[in-house]
Amino acid sequence: MLLMEALGSGLLGLALSGAASRVLAQRLPSTRTVLVSGVVGALFGAYLTHMSLGPGHNTLFATLLGGVGVSAVVLSLLLRPAAGSRRAPRRAPFSLSSGG
Repeated sequence: MLLMEALGSGLLGLALSGAASRVLAQRLPSTRTVLVSGVVGALFGAYLTHMSLGPGHNTLFATLLGGVGVSAVVLSLLLRPAAGSRRAPRRAPFSLSSGG
């Protein structure tokens, strides 16, 4: 069962990172980095979910869902801002204006 969880999570992470690198190619670093991060994130998420559920709960679906969730979070951390979204810098909240 553990082998199925690891293989399934790795394949789902690879599919998610492949789709992300295809759709968001301009906003992500190199494809190799995205693919490795997606797979490693999915494997870590599956391990984390498996360990948090405990020994009596061998649910493949929950483990795969946890793996995909962590993989999506890791991939979202790789995103860079879009090229066309240049905004004026905002003032810090509760700051005093320097002008008179």
